[in-house]
Amino acid sequence: MKIFFHVLIIVCGFGFVSSAYADDDRNGLAYLHKLPPLLDRELFFDDAEIDGARLSPDGRSIMFRQRFNGVMNIWVKSIEEPFEKARPMSAHGRPVQRFFWSRDSGLILYVQDQDGDENYNLYAVNPESEPDPQTGVPEPRVFTDYEGVQTRILSVPRKNHEQIIIGINDRDPALHDAYRVNLNTGERDLVFKNTHDIIGWTFDDYGNLRFVSRQTQDGGSEILMVKNDEIVQVYRTPFEESATIARFHKDNERVYMVTNKGDDVDLSRLVIFDPETGQKELVEKDPEGEVDFGGAIFSEVSDELLSTFYVGDRVRIYFHNSRFENDYKKIRGQIPDGDIHFRSRSDDENIWLIVASQDIDPGSVYVYDRNAEDVSLLYRSRPDLPSEHLAPMKPVRYSSKDGLCIPAYLTLPKGPDPQNLSVIVLPHGGPWVRDTWGYDPQVQFLANRGYAVLQPNFRGSSGFGKSFLNAGNKQWGTGYMQHDITAGVSYLIEKGVAAPERVGIYGASYGGFAALAGLAFTPDLYAAGISKVGPSNIITLIESLPPYWRPAIRSFHLRVGNPDDPEDRARLKKQSPLFSAEQIRAPLLLVQGANDPRVIQRESDQIVDALRQKGRQVHYLVAPDEGHGFTARENRLAFIVKMERFFAQYLGGRFQEDVDPDIERRLQEITVYPPAE
Repeated sequence: MKIFFHVLIIVCGFGFVSSAYADDDRNGLAYLHKLPPLLDRELFFDDAEIDGARLSPDGRSIMFRQRFNGVMNIWVKSIEEPFEKARPMSAHGRPVQRFFWSRDSGLILYVQDQDGDENYNLYAVNPESEPDPQTGVPEPRVFTDYEGVQTRILSVPRKNHEQIIIGINDRDPALHDAYRVNLNTGERDLVFKNTHDIIGWTFDDYGNLRFVSRQTQDGGSEILMVKNDEIVQVYRTPFEESATIARFHKDNERVYMVTNKGDDVDLSRLVIFDPETGQKELVEKDPEGEVDFGGAIFSEVSDELLSTFYVGDRVRIYFHNSRFENDYKKIRGQIPDGDIHFRSRSDDENIWLIVASQDIDPGSVYVYDRNAEDVSLLYRSRPDLPSEHLAPMKPVRYSSKDGLCIPAYLTLPKGPDPQNLSVIVLPHGGPWVRDTWGYDPQVQFLANRGYAVLQPNFRGSSGFGKSFLNAGNKQWGTGYMQHDITAGVSYLIEKGVAAPERVGIYGASYGGFAALAGLAFTPDLYAAGISKVGPSNIITLIESLPPYWRPAIRSFHLRVGNPDDPEDRARLKKQSPLFSAEQIRAPLLLVQGANDPRVIQRESDQIVDALRQKGRQVHYLVAPDEGHGFTARENRLAFIVKMERFFAQYLGGRFQEDVDPDIERRLQEITVYPPAE
């Protein structure tokens, strides 16, 4: 569960702009003149020209996102056509985020919510249909049309092209029932009435519900086989361990499972599990004994395991099929740099869509013709972004206050010596996820402005084994999760990298909470902080979680705390920045989506009110048409303008003076000023 943002002076064809801070500015940093050219913020954060390409299963068409009526919508073209020949398929006023092909390539399906409320409805459009003269796109079929109800995609069966399986919580807001939808007629049939607190679903290739999963009373999890409308437990893990079904074995009886169950097991591994006998057969665990199982690629033709991968400091790939290994080497020979990710393949596996990216390159999408052994460029994600001016991301290790090794990534601004730098700590959200090596627009943007950026994988981050994950249990705020972030700052100060008086902290979601906690519980450490959609009071966070999170609430109580338990409630209060707001002295920027269902607006409102009553420097942005993060272009760029100015004012980095008038106007519209005296 994840709790989980003009006017240009163009030089030499790139978006180089003037800087408001020169060397001798009293607020500026002494090394600003050593930095690369100041790159326009829109190179990092404006809508991409093209993104999100997906190959149709028949290998003939590509759908992707591009602006239509000023908003990122779905487009489609044949694989041979140039992008100029593409046709728009949707015309929503809010960017479409999630879209996919039907298995027969006849429909484009997508889900869309209302202003970030995460109550998605399901739509389909036939790419062969003529556009409506009024909208300019084909009329979509609406499969679900609700308000206050969430549609989830549970399965797109490989061998039943007429159907998909969806979950809807219209009967009970806390529980999603499973329905089979006929894509030709729109008819919907109930597959499973969820009266069992089910949170996980496994369908076979034909669309038959075979397994479900749920939490147990003690916070563990169980996998249950569905037989004749009954459910029977076949696998169980305690709270500290996990197990998930990855896919069916080719015999359609056994399953591939990722699990870390066992007293002598710390890192998750891939096994084949027989639900009839309970027997497990090890397929693979990390050959380097470093991280959890990362993932696998299977052939959709033969069901063979082709490769596995693990995410250490970088992605490591291991081959299980000689032809796939040969394909990979052919691709690598034509794309020598960066990580390669396999995005989609045609049903016959002769045409592949692949992505190659680096820490200094947001990535390019290529088409691989397996028969011709040829790789051709489809498009570059951000062709105008000059990678030569971006900063490498390096893995680092440092010790926590109790001697634990904390993995992290450090990006140093390009040009200056790594000494006495202004630093921004960027803790990830989740918190039960992790940071990885690769391109991050926020990191590169901040480095270009003159900041070193530290991304710590504090304990409680996933991917490093169950011991490391569980070491973060109930350690928010004043606990070890925050101590690990603090230790990262101390490490940079001791190494001479960080100027002690110029350290800031910024994060979103849990990272936003960590920013608030850093300012409240280590007030002498940070000179400024930004919390984006971050909770300020863990008690009200838990009490206001969406109803469809309730079936998994027990794990939240065990990992974070239970407000109904008096001892836990007292600890949660101590760990919540809201109740230590008087200790916050550094300037703070809070950013909130008014429709956020995970971290509701109250979380930001209450700490803003507390700080303003105490006369602290607090800035506040609230977008009325956003949820858990900013997706609309104007909101996203308005926030970046504010962030850039904020950190420049308090940490001394440079910022871009020029702002599109529409973005400046939007920034003023979403700024919540203190009430007049």
